Amino acid sequence: MGYTERDEWDAHYAGGKGFSGLRDSERELLAALAPAPDGGVALDVGCGLGELARHLAASGYRVDAVDFAPAALARAEAEGEADASLTYRRFDIEQDDLAELPHPAYDLITFRLAWAFVRDRARVLNRLRERLRPGGALCVITPVAEGVSEGKRDIALDEAELAVLCAGWAVVERHDADGLAFVLLREPVPAEVGCAGKGRPSPHALTGAGVVVSDPAGRILLGWSAHGVWELPGGKNDPDEDFVDAAVRELEEETGLKADRGEARLLALLMDSVRGMPRLTAAVHVTAYSGEPVVAEPHLVHRWEWHEVADLPLLAQPLFTPSAHVIDVVHPGVLTGLPPVHRYPIA
Repeated sequence: MGYTERDEWDAHYAGGKGFSGLRDSERELLAALAPAPDGGVALDVGCGLGELARHLAASGYRVDAVDFAPAALARAEAEGEADASLTYRRFDIEQDDLAELPHPAYDLITFRLAWAFVRDRARVLNRLRERLRPGGALCVITPVAEGVSEGKRDIALDEAELAVLCAGWAVVERHDADGLAFVLLREPVPAEVGCAGKGRPSPHALTGAGVVVSDPAGRILLGWSAHGVWELPGGKNDPDEDFVDAAVRELEEETGLKADRGEARLLALLMDSVRGMPRLTAAVHVTAYSGEPVVAEPHLVHRWEWHEVADLPLLAQPLFTPSAHVIDVVHPGVLTGLPPVHRYPIA
């Protein structure tokens, strides 16, 4: 149907259109599963032309029938006989304050052919749970996606959407009403939010840490790489490893220097790209360690040397770009003309 605005719905009803009429199977299920208790009050949301609301009133409910389309309410009032137990009201269940509903709580809340058009379903559902009396029920009657043509997909719910609707209720009943899903929900169950993945992601970025190790004289350690650049100790994170742990581990694996996690300070996150791939580098500073530098991975780094910070702009060979960015965090202004990078300082 594709309607997204109030005026489109109003034009729908003003043009003489409606929806499929209430079926005998629906009446029978309502009578069997949700009969009106003494003094029962019902809320019919998206009441349209009021057929379900009139049926509920005839069944013994005091009914508040709401819709946000004035033309729908005008036709509903014109087509039905006056009934003191039935009140029509213009109301938008998503935008208006539920405190303005005629009753604070209901024994039955119904959505007939309307739930698929609710945009913020989780929020609306949470608020309506709070409006149910003890023992009350929420009833959603809806087409299912498998039973409608492709052009009418937006008026129906698929099985995944129905599962979301039914989650968080102690009592869930689903029946078939001549091709419509008739869903009755009772006893909201409080639940804590869970976390889940979306399957194995495609590789998208490089993440790792660069470590500026300062000796007591303030010199920093650089390795002469097999790739022909000077670079800091550091490397990629292992799975489930944070940046500081990665920095301490890589420092020991590459140089033999041991540092406690508490002596490693995460100063900033740096983001650039390499050959079209995002690269995120954590700038870590270590000032306390034990041991002497050794070449532990000769296939990667040929030797380690301590360098005076003031000499860094005069190196005859290039610095590895992420290492240069990390050095600039620890010793700002020493290096100039660096490639662009996004810097996120850590307080």
